[in-house]
Amino acid sequence: MDKRIAIVTGANRGIGTEVVRQLAEKKWKVILTARDEAQGRKACEDLAGRGLDVQFHRLDVTDPENIHRLAQDLKADPGRLDVLVNNAGVLMDEDRGSDRITIETLRRTMEANFFGPFQLSQALLPLLNRSDDARIVNVSSGLGQLSDGGGGYPAYSISKAALNMMTVQLAEDLKGRVKVNSVCPGWVRTEMGGPGATRSVEKGAESIVWLATDPMIPNGKFIRDRKEIAW
Repeated sequence: MDKRIAIVTGANRGIGTEVVRQLAEKKWKVILTARDEAQGRKACEDLAGRGLDVQFHRLDVTDPENIHRLAQDLKADPGRLDVLVNNAGVLMDEDRGSDRITIETLRRTMEANFFGPFQLSQALLPLLNRSDDARIVNVSSGLGQLSDGGGGYPAYSISKAALNMMTVQLAEDLKGRVKVNSVCPGWVRTEMGGPGATRSVEKGAESIVWLATDPMIPNGKFIRDRKEIAW
């Protein structure tokens, strides 16, 4: 049987790297992408050095030409995808509320956290359609919940709420072809989450990998710790 193939964006560190590791240890072929080529190649080399089937492709999700080039490269080799993990994202709010956040910060955040994943999902859909069990996993956040949202991190929160709506729309439009879900990894000890976060990267990656690999997953849901949570 051919290996299952996944692509993980923003995977040069933190949760992204851990998702790549866990998938590769399940004998998947994993394409690790990152905007920073040096960091991405280093992460890839570290994992490949452990005997894992990991390849690097540079990808800036905010660059449509870069997305198109990646899609063309993957069409040539490996020729199909089983899972897309939209993990790349930015947190640029600093200590500003919605009354003080700049439009430039909001635009740049939306480009990375929403428009990038949206364009990439569309571009890679022809490859996902070649899979017999295709999935898109959108790495979101509890900060994007409308039901439990609060003040703070407005650009990030708005972008993740938009990403969640993208999940709902794609899940419906691709029903029967591709399962699409959002996942909140929790507050994870990464460069973005900070050292005071309550979760390890291993725990943060767990539900993402579950959505990518488990045979019995939902469709069009928001997941934390393998359980559905409110939008």
